[in-house]
This record gives sequence, C-alpha cells and structure tokens, in this order.
Amino acid sequence: MRVLAIGCHPDDLEIACGGTLRKYADQGAEVYMGHIANGCQGHVVIEPGPLAAMRTLEAERSGAILGAKEVHNFDVDDLEINSHDFAIMDAVADYVRYVRPDVIITHNDDDYMLDHTETSRIVTNGSFCSGISHRERKYEPFSSFIPVFFMDTLAGVNFQPTHYVDVTAQIDRKMEALNCHESQLKWMLDHDGIDFADMVKTCSKYRGYQCGAAFAEGFKPYNVYPRYSTKNLLPD
Repeated sequence: MRVLAIGCHPDDLEIACGGTLRKYADQGAEVYMGHIANGCQGHVVIEPGPLAAMRTLEAERSGAILGAKEVHNFDVDDLEINSHDFAIMDAVADYVRYVRPDVIITHNDDDYMLDHTETSRIVTNGSFCSGISHRERKYEPFSSFIPVFFMDTLAGVNFQPTHYVDVTAQIDRKMEALNCHESQLKWMLDHDGIDFADMVKTCSKYRGYQCGAAFAEGFKPYNVYPRYSTKNLLPD
C-alpha cells in the first residue's frame, strides 16, 4: 500500500495523524508526507527565510521518525495558500501522479484557519486533476478518484470522527516526531504559555476514550462520488 498525507504546515500531520502514519509504516506501507506551506510566519522573532529553512529540516527529521519514505515541501509562504492557484494545484496533482497512492489523508474541509481549509481543497482538487492527461505534467496520469480521509482538527473542535485508528503502540513515536518541531513547541510555550505537546497527547487520549483504546486518532472520509472503496484503507 502507498499512503500520501498532505498537511498545511510542517507540523500539522504529526499533530493529527502522526501515529497513524507510523502505524502504516509499521505494517509495511510506503508513506509519503507533504506540506503545502513552508511555515515561514510561525514565529514572532525568527525571520521568515531562516524559519522556513529551519522548519524544512524539522519536518524531514520528524518524517524519518514516522517512517516516511519522503517528505515533500511545496514551499508556499504562510497565508498565501490559495485553492484557485492553478500552479500549486498542478504541483499537487503531479505529486499524486508520482506517488500513485492508494489513499490520501489531508485536512478537514472545515478547520480553524484559511490555510488549512484551502489546503484541503487543493489536495482534493489536485488529486482529481491527477487523472487529467492534457495539463502540463511530469508524470503519467493516475486515478482521479483516490479515496481521501480528512484528519482531525486542532483540539478536535467541530470534528466528529467516523473512523478511529488505535495508535497506542505508536504514541511515543508520534510524540518524538512532534518534538522535532522545536521552533513551534518552544515558541508556543514561551509566547502563549501553551504546552502544545501535552495538548496533542491529551487529544489522542480523548479520541482513545471514544473508541476503547489508550490512544487513538480520528478520521472521516471525503464522501463524494466516486471516492468510496470496498477496502479497509486505514491501518488496523
């Protein structure tokens, strides 16, 4: 199996589905991770250029811990993500053609900030365009109707999962990967007084309560024609 997870910022996948990605890898799947934004605005002191470079390295270290075959940076500046930007949509479509995934994971289409919701639309539209032959492309066309799962929102607000993945065995690796994003965790602790790692682990424990596991992550499918599958695409 090939899994493609595309989040907005360099740490979003670790927050919402890091345990699931590690579980996929543990079960022999090829896992590809991507982030649309470079994270350049995620600090009040570090300037955008150096911060983007720093966050790219953090994402690569984190992806290695989660067992990712590759971590791809689409390198769009924070707050400039636009689902009507055909250049980034085509870039995502071509990356889908390159990976040829069995399943895609991305943001819920209703989340707390525009960058996240625009990323959701870019990924779903880009995956559709992966099957179109006559747009400029590097790789051979691939299926336009890959099943997509939306991952949890930050702190689970306004998100009711229909599917759960038990990540009890992967929770330590999830947290280790998240802690690679030191620029964000330290900034939030120093600037906002938020222990972000504790919040993420608590949310995984909360989802675990809902499904009878110590720790879990929640998802729901992108239910549009014809994205359904008879296969169980999330890891057992």
